[in-house]
Amino acid sequence: MQNSLKKICKNGTLRVAYNIGNQALIQSVDNSYLGVSPALAQRLANEIDAQIIPIIYESAGNVLSDTVSNAWDVGFLAINKPRAEKVTFTNPYSTIDITYAVHANSSLYHTKDIDRKGINIVTSSGSAYEIYLNKTLKNAKLKYSGTPFESFFEFQVGSYDAVVGVRASLEQYFNENKNIRILHGTLTSVKQAMVLPIHNNPRIAALNIFLDNAVADGFFNPYTNI
Repeated sequence: MQNSLKKICKNGTLRVAYNIGNQALIQSVDNSYLGVSPALAQRLANEIDAQIIPIIYESAGNVLSDTVSNAWDVGFLAINKPRAEKVTFTNPYSTIDITYAVHANSSLYHTKDIDRKGINIVTSSGSAYEIYLNKTLKNAKLKYSGTPFESFFEFQVGSYDAVVGVRASLEQYFNENKNIRILHGTLTSVKQAMVLPIHNNPRIAALNIFLDNAVADGFFNPYTNI
């Protein structure tokens, strides 16, 4: 396994794709990165004796689109079938909640209230929840923005009724804004995994063993909100 893992990196450097738009898994603090994704990346780098080079993205869509340019060696994304055509997923290591933020004076109070005629929702293009809403929305209209942070800003200054996102990211972004509140309930939960570039990457088996070992020695607990 060790030799296979080492082949993930190049010349002793591990280029790690971090999606800072997902603050349930990564947080930027004083020019460093905290959270389960950086912790897993560092553990991997230690095991294969490599130095991490962070490759920073503000959305999952940007991480995915950069696979064709060979910009990163390992990353962290929500699992879904369309993405599996471009990357290879490990087993999931975390599950995170997706919900909405609305204006404080809104009549909407629960995620179940959202899908109504006349409701306009802004979302980050290429996100797992955008893909989910495209399949499930029947009455509300979905409007598209860029990164999660861009969609949050457009909602804040625009005329949208709601913005969808990772609960932790919404809570962090709108933390001090009393004019915006986070809805009760969960729209959906998405499973997060480590990813390798290209479809059916043969080194994914070794990365799965790496994750299994991390769980076995108590490094973290899978299938929970972290």
